[in-house]
Amino acid sequence: MASVDTRPSAAQVLLQSAETKSLLRFITCGSVDDGKSTLIGRLIYESQGLLTDQLTALESDSRKHGTQGEGLDFALLMDGLEAEREQGITIDVAYRYFETSTRKFIVADCPGHEQYTRNMVTGASTADAAIVLVDVTKGLLLQTRRHAYLLSLLGVRHVILAVNKMDLASYSHERFVEIEGEFSKLASSLGLKQTWSVPISALQGDNLTALSDRMPWYKGPALLELLHQLPDLEAPDSQRAWRLPVQYVNRPSSDFRGYAGTLLGGGKLHEGDSVRVLPAGTVSSIARVIGPSGDLDRASHGQAITVTLANEVDVSRGDVLVAAGSPCEIADQFAAHIVWMDEQPLLPGRSYWLQIGARTVAAQVTEIKHRVDINTQEHIAAKRLELNEIGFCNLYLDRAIPFETYEQLRELGSFVLIDRQTYSTAAAGMIRFALRRSANLHWQALDIDKQARANIKQQTPKCIWFTGLSGSGKSTIANLVERKLLALGHHTYILDGDNIRHGLSKDLGFSDEDRVENIRRVAEVAKLMTDAGLIVLVSFISPFRSDREMARRLFPDGEFIEAFVDTSLELAESRDVKGLYAKARAGQLKNFTGIDSPYEPPESPELTLATATASAEELADQVVSRCLAPDSDA
Repeated sequence: MASVDTRPSAAQVLLQSAETKSLLRFITCGSVDDGKSTLIGRLIYESQGLLTDQLTALESDSRKHGTQGEGLDFALLMDGLEAEREQGITIDVAYRYFETSTRKFIVADCPGHEQYTRNMVTGASTADAAIVLVDVTKGLLLQTRRHAYLLSLLGVRHVILAVNKMDLASYSHERFVEIEGEFSKLASSLGLKQTWSVPISALQGDNLTALSDRMPWYKGPALLELLHQLPDLEAPDSQRAWRLPVQYVNRPSSDFRGYAGTLLGGGKLHEGDSVRVLPAGTVSSIARVIGPSGDLDRASHGQAITVTLANEVDVSRGDVLVAAGSPCEIADQFAAHIVWMDEQPLLPGRSYWLQIGARTVAAQVTEIKHRVDINTQEHIAAKRLELNEIGFCNLYLDRAIPFETYEQLRELGSFVLIDRQTYSTAAAGMIRFALRRSANLHWQALDIDKQARANIKQQTPKCIWFTGLSGSGKSTIANLVERKLLALGHHTYILDGDNIRHGLSKDLGFSDEDRVENIRRVAEVAKLMTDAGLIVLVSFISPFRSDREMARRLFPDGEFIEAFVDTSLELAESRDVKGLYAKARAGQLKNFTGIDSPYEPPESPELTLATATASAEELADQVVSRCLAPDSDA
């Protein structure tokens, strides 16, 4: 009988070897033409990380786009976009994987231009180490200072200063020491505690994978050796308790209910451990710990596991399981650094989706405490954030969530803001601390509720939101509607745009930021009035669709009626009894809706009131009929 060869195949040995290697994620950053792409390309090449077809493509691209004559242009390995190759710059974040006999690496080549700050933030958000390149002939530049600040902001723990192009400075020891000293002072001022400095020539290969004979005065390790020596960045702080964010509730049958996620933090999770479910706070214990290959005695940081609990408790996707004796904080208001990534500016008061881990909640930036000048780190007063700007802001969430600060645990301290209309990522954020007010403020329980207040008035509370251009007839129609409702015995109130600006909003102007805040205030007042059982009529231009949607979300389904007073700009301008359009046309009135500030018509209002084809009386009757209809959603 022939014997069976049970020895693992070469492919299996290779896979097993790869599984045991530690992984280091790092980024390269620096000014334009400092040699970032060349450095990474050369590292990959020198570590035999190129396949045959990749090497062939590099040779072809070097002949077509290269800058090294007949030699290989290693920068082309990273500059994947055609525009990058043509201009010789990095625009997007380019990721590459390579490995050596002892370690795996994922490197992100980040752009150096200020207008691509969001790209660098994206690349640095998952990195634990960074190589900051400085051209020895130029020294520290403004971009160097900006990148060092971003590394500090994003908590990159290990920073290597690579002083490049030493061949152009005759491998001068004095020049290297000068730049090293300047960067050391900068790193210290930014709180970058673990830094190293290496003199290199990426083009010539000096001090990349082996020490160079051209710089005998340098006694430290070569760059690749230094990357190998960095501590295992996957290792958590053993003093911190474990956390298990629930990514998936696994219910394949009625007799199994498991909670899947990746274990975070220090310590070990064992069968029988007492566990608390956040934010609810219910307590249970671990019945089973299950890994990809079956039951485990324990689990540690970074493992993907499923756990079952000893008793039936309510656990949903986005909840966090924590050690019962060491829970994390819960809050609904935070101070956070926000990196704005959207073409449209951040205006306080607008509503966004906030996604943190697997949990998504509604959120508002309530205040921009200051904007940070990323070049000088100066704090500047601001009412908005534009693309690529960074601000320190207060946020309010519609419910409390479990969290850790970004410094404590990235996964539970970082979030993204998502535009509620386009679903595009608007910002990345880092939680710094919970606001004390979130722990000190609580809803006061009251005996009389909204339904009781409405019953005594014998009516159904409504918010009728009139929107349209100035001069469209909003106030005229709203006034007629109130008269008709009052004649029918209903309790009403009008919130008129001009009247509100004499009191509640007298401190606001007409900039986009102030318009957003004006609508936020009025929407909250309207909500209080419906809670009092009233039918409230809101007559505001309210030009921005997102702000009207924010107002709508404050009310239960069917209680908010958007009435679009549809009047053309020409007709509205012809009714200009106040002379506002004439002033706006003459440049005497800035930010006037319809002239130099946009109006965004509703996409699907409950009512469209066409003033060109019906009288104000007829339109008012339409509103009254809709308001008093038994089912306002009909």
